Amino acid sequence: MTVSPSRRQAALAALALDDDALLRACEVEYFIASGPGGQHRNTTASGVRMTHPPTELSVTATERRSQVQNKGAALERLRAGLQALTYVPKKRHKTQPTKGSQRRRLDAKKRVGEKKAQRNNKDGW
Repeated sequence: MTVSPSRRQAALAALALDDDALLRACEVEYFIASGPGGQHRNTTASGVRMTHPPTELSVTATERRSQVQNKGAALERLRAGLQALTYVPKKRHKTQPTKGSQRRRLDAKKRVGEKKAQRNNKDGW
């Protein structure tokens, strides 16, 4: 996953904030969550969707019947997503196999080829 440097910097800045400041920086939307949970869940706006505009990261939480508990779960998921955005993959360097490993590989292939060639040899019967 490639992340632009500006998005990575915005994620790092957001992770440095405390929970209240991060909530103020996010767009919080409440909606009616569907699924199991009975009448209470299906009639109240207990689902929470948080969007962090600088990083364009959006998370939802709908598993609880309580809006406050869903807000806490969404905040945890948002922090986990921001942490994932800050990951910088290590630079990979191309390596070459050693001469010894090349020789061993060719010797093994030669042995397998000789074994297969002997299978077709009808003179052995």
